[in-house]
Amino acid sequence: MLGVMSATLEIRPLRRARIALAHRAPFGALDREHATRRALNIVVATVGLIVASPLMLLIGALIKLTSRGPVLFTQTRVGLDRRALSGAGGNTRRHTDETPSEVWAQPEDARVTPLGQVLRKFRLDELPQLFNVLKGDMNIVGPRPEQPTIFVYLREQIEGYQRRQRVRPGITGWAQINQGYDTSVDDVRHKVRYDLEYIRRQSALEDLRIMARTLPVMLRRRGAW
Repeated sequence: MLGVMSATLEIRPLRRARIALAHRAPFGALDREHATRRALNIVVATVGLIVASPLMLLIGALIKLTSRGPVLFTQTRVGLDRRALSGAGGNTRRHTDETPSEVWAQPEDARVTPLGQVLRKFRLDELPQLFNVLKGDMNIVGPRPEQPTIFVYLREQIEGYQRRQRVRPGITGWAQINQGYDTSVDDVRHKVRYDLEYIRRQSALEDLRIMARTLPVMLRRRGAW
């Protein structure tokens, strides 16, 4: 049984596109908004790591005392589709009739230790992903990244699912504060609607609003198990 519930993600982009730097557009409103949001992510992630570091050290010690394996669990997830940033074409769509070999976590999951259940209920297992934000692999706010085989499966089941990859994945998001953990494809289908709504109206101010609404969700353990 794995006792490692504090997790970092290895975000895997769909494909890196060739970007011509010689004809880069002038620094404009979109560039300023991007720079503002990147600065916001760095500040929030840095402050979050400083504030949470004593708690993270305590959790790490408890994990070592109560279970085997490393404290931090790394997992590959599908991240930003960089072709969307460059306007590159191409279609990497693959067809599959098989269900994914990777599975979602479930209530009373046998893989989760008693300590891990507590961490999941309060979403404390997400804290190490702040390091991914500092690296630039993730944002604080954005669609949640999915495991590769589950991503391929859901892309076949849900129209427009891959459009979530037009922005960097996030630790929290508009979908996460409106709905709990996924248990079915229908749950994901509802979340995709929230994700695409967020993508249409994304901004630094919108990110701040979602961050503020995330705290009550964590404290009340809404949608967690």
